[in-house]
Amino acid sequence: MKHELKLYCEKSQLAELRTFISKTLIPAKLNDISQNQLILAVEEVCANLIIHSHDCDPHSFLLLNVHLNADTIIFEITDSGKAFNLIEYKSPEVNSVMKERRKGGLGLLLVRKIMDKIEFETNHSINTCRLIKKLNSK
Repeated sequence: MKHELKLYCEKSQLAELRTFISKTLIPAKLNDISQNQLILAVEEVCANLIIHSHDCDPHSFLLLNVHLNADTIIFEITDSGKAFNLIEYKSPEVNSVMKERRKGGLGLLLVRKIMDKIEFETNHSINTCRLIKKLNSK
């Protein structure tokens, strides 16, 4: 089953994103913790794209496709903003973030912990980030 959402690059759109993902995940029959973790991971990636790749430009948008299979959920986020390769990103050390009392910086670390696989590709000016979660995995 495939679901699609066009998300304009405004922070206010993140509430719509959370609602969309919640409804889309109903057939997967996930427990609340697993569902909330997936919502958090997708929201983190989308928020970073909206803020850093698109500078909150309401004329820009992201396209989210969710593929629900019997054993896998794939979130495919496509955009044409400044490319950001999540796979190559080096997360900061948790201790240094806490020591510096810095706000932010740990969201992508959470995404890596929640998802089973992350893929990133750029084809001409189109960036695609795939977040893959195997059902029944921890």
